[in-house]
Amino acid sequence: MNQVIECLKSRASVRAFSEEKIPRHIKEVILNMAMAAPTAGNQQLYTIIEVNDQEKKDILAESCDHQPFIAQAPWVLLFCADQFKWYEAYKLANLCPREPGPGDFLLAVEDTMIAAQNAVIAAQSLGIGSCYIGDILEHKEVHQKMFNLPKIVVPVSLLVFGYPKSRAEAPKNRFPLNCVVYEDNYRSLSRKEWENMTEFRRRGRDFDSWMKAFFERKYQSDFSEEMNRSVNEYLKGFMDKL
Repeated sequence: MNQVIECLKSRASVRAFSEEKIPRHIKEVILNMAMAAPTAGNQQLYTIIEVNDQEKKDILAESCDHQPFIAQAPWVLLFCADQFKWYEAYKLANLCPREPGPGDFLLAVEDTMIAAQNAVIAAQSLGIGSCYIGDILEHKEVHQKMFNLPKIVVPVSLLVFGYPKSRAEAPKNRFPLNCVVYEDNYRSLSRKEWENMTEFRRRGRDFDSWMKAFFERKYQSDFSEEMNRSVNEYLKGFMDKL
């Protein structure tokens, strides 16, 4: 199999790391591969913050949905969607830029997550495990102050890296292709299709009870409510005057 395809196929989230440190030259390879990612207009609408301070890592382990492995990870990177640096650059060039809006924010998020995924795959190819922490979108006030972020710089993903303690690979458990990939037009899935596509995940549980448990654990959870509150606060930064 093609090595790139094998790398993508074998990659799984890692939450338990060995004590082996990642050499600086390896970190720089991963960071350079992140910056090699496609980017809108070659703007690189993101900023990457290396989180080395242990106190900050300890706080993140609590503020990001109580996940202790964050504090124990050998390497932590914060990927921020950043419209601020170009806004400032325009002003330094004596221009009068319009205020960044929600469309600018979404474009920056695209840039940021493509770069983050490049980092993940580069790390995987070097035998280094990783895990995305989407909970960084929660607790806006805490994270914004912790990293001195301007109001239009949004921390959209936290990534932890390290050499895995175990090489065991988790199954992907993804939905069938025909339930995700449509031709020409969007379509709604029927209840029967939903029952069929979740059957392997439900492991014998009936559809309604499994869906209710998933609904309460994810969509209707406290962390989801907090994430939406924080994102709404971030979006206000793109609607208010800078």
